[in-house]
Amino acid sequence: QVQLVESGGGLVQAGGSLRLSCAASGRTFSRYAMGWFRQAPGKEREFVAAISSSGSSTYYADSVKGRFTISRDNAKNTVYLQMNSLKPEDTAVYYCAATPRVVVVPITPKGYDYWGQGTQVTVSS
Repeated sequence: QVQLVESGGGLVQAGGSLRLSCAASGRTFSRYAMGWFRQAPGKEREFVAAISSSGSSTYYADSVKGRFTISRDNAKNTVYLQMNSLKPEDTAVYYCAATPRVVVVPITPKGYDYWGQGTQVTVSS
């Protein structure tokens, strides 16, 4: 069982930056692949970024590639999402997720077993 708590969301102007953090409970964090997803009002939850259990492989949605960076610190049981050059269309609730499936890192919500409560990111124009 893994419990996830996101933080770092807020209101930022277009072009600004935010760093989201997701703290995980448990002693086996380093065995989980981690993902970030987002959901805007009236839209389905969509993939943003994912990282392998070791941190050696990362994956991004085309819409955030070059602007967002996912990273993890297994010693701190934390995964991060650095978001730069934010756009109004990045406005959403951002969720982190964990899965013990490490052979192939999932990029769909169905691939993840544990979810945080979400943190709101609002980008004003």
